[in-house]
Amino acid sequence: MTALILNLSPTIELTDEQFFQLCQNNRDLRLERTAEGELIIMPPTGWGIGNRNSKLTQRLGNWADADGTGLAFDSSTGFKLPNGANPSPDASWVSRERLEALNPDPARFLPMAPDFAVELRSASDSLKTVQQKMQEYIDNGVRLGWLIDPQNQQVEIYRPGQDVEILRSPTSLSGEDVLPGFVLNLAQILS
Repeated sequence: MTALILNLSPTIELTDEQFFQLCQNNRDLRLERTAEGELIIMPPTGWGIGNRNSKLTQRLGNWADADGTGLAFDSSTGFKLPNGANPSPDASWVSRERLEALNPDPARFLPMAPDFAVELRSASDSLKTVQQKMQEYIDNGVRLGWLIDPQNQQVEIYRPGQDVEILRSPTSLSGEDVLPGFVLNLAQILS
């Protein structure tokens, strides 16, 4: 199954509040909104990618709990990027300092780009579409992004102002200066 994209504009222009309520009223659907106002309805994943994503989120969450400098989020967390898009990365992290400075409502989408975002490509995801999503994250303030692609056994690393780095069959990834000390073991995630 592939994602469905509904082009609502110019017939319907959802406000942020309307989009939020649409998501709340349809909790069984995974909805995102592009900067252009398109509504993306994503299908549930198969159990294989679901298990991989669970391990990814677990490992990031365990590190975040031990580190204490920020909070980790799973794929059900919505963000409001500066360009107006509302994505839900498969896993993400935001520094406590940024959260405390903004003091956002925990019942709402986070009105910021995460510091770190990960997309785990499923079999139904177009590589080009996920690459564009990763670039959008970087263009909107994400400081480090990983596109984990089990189909091609590679990881693409996105950083502001730099070319995308492609690693073939890595066994681990470093959180670099964004997530100091975080090393993601890719066993059971990439392979």
